[in-house]
Amino acid sequence: MKIAVLVSGGVDSAVVVDTLYKEGHELHLFYIRIGMDNGEGDCSAEEDIEMCTLIAKKYGLPLKVVSLHEEYWDHVMAYTLRTVREGLTPHPDMMCNKLIKFGFFEQRWGKDFDKTATGHYASIKEVDGKLYLATANDPVKDQTDFLAQISYEQLSHLMFPLGDLPKSEVRKRAAEAKLPNASRKDSQGICFLGKIDYADFIERHLGTREGPVIEIETGKKIGTHKGFWFYTIGQRKGLGLSGGPWYVVKKNVRDNVIYVSNGFDTRKQYGREIPVEEMHWITESPFTDKDPIIRINFKTRHSPEFFDGSIKLNQDGSCLIQSDSDIQGIAPGQFAIIYSPDRQLCLGSGMISVKGKTRKNKKL
Repeated sequence: MKIAVLVSGGVDSAVVVDTLYKEGHELHLFYIRIGMDNGEGDCSAEEDIEMCTLIAKKYGLPLKVVSLHEEYWDHVMAYTLRTVREGLTPHPDMMCNKLIKFGFFEQRWGKDFDKTATGHYASIKEVDGKLYLATANDPVKDQTDFLAQISYEQLSHLMFPLGDLPKSEVRKRAAEAKLPNASRKDSQGICFLGKIDYADFIERHLGTREGPVIEIETGKKIGTHKGFWFYTIGQRKGLGLSGGPWYVVKKNVRDNVIYVSNGFDTRKQYGREIPVEEMHWITESPFTDKDPIIRINFKTRHSPEFFDGSIKLNQDGSCLIQSDSDIQGIAPGQFAIIYSPDRQLCLGSGMISVKGKTRKNKKL
């Protein structure tokens, strides 16, 4: 097959190249470049491109560096900053996959190939003649939650060669193939920031505005913060409060107030009902006319931990997840990722909404 391989400079995409090359496919490597918001280059990208160049030379393959700078900042960052400004928690990595890697890239370059391959830890399975996004062999590295907004058309054109491999095996194969990045550390953090601190980035765009930190149980002011947009529900670190642990349990966006609760087991940071809107099913809706409530597994953040529960389809198209156990830090704006009860298939995702409220006409 003629395959476009998205390479990042990391060991995962390099092992994808090695694997597909040994299988005899015709490979063309692509690196998607996204500069920083000030229009300048990101120094970490230069390091990544140098590593990708070494991989391309090792296998005698063509490498093309493509820029999607404007598209990223016009779409993914517009979504991210708008969401933060509204007091919600964004998921830029999910939007980057949906709109950039498998959106604009596919429309301009990927369409010329039989498949596009990436180093994501995920799988694709066929069930009753239909393709489904499926979880990876390695539950810790599984990245289906980052992919749960892609379309069926996008899924049909993708390959995830690492889906059946644990991370330890990927590292082993990289060492055996003598890849130049075999021992390179995995990248951490949000895809667009490179080495930029997230709080510094938000401050540069949204500024600061001092507000009170209130203990929710007593109504007592116990500190100040520099803007509600720096905090998310369930957050523990970075609050600057003594006598902790303290958790953010509520935000008043209008009055710029952060409410916190003290202690590891405070009930204020837990819940079992999760309202979800803008529900997106990758392959098809699992609901039937006779059964508007189904059993599921789900996640509300990137973690190897799944939760058991049920999901109900409301008449207005929104959904309500009822968890069998307490969920910590349910953050509006984040995504609930829906899985089959056996945890094998990632069915789709929806945005967690503020209970009793909806965000109308907020297209992703």
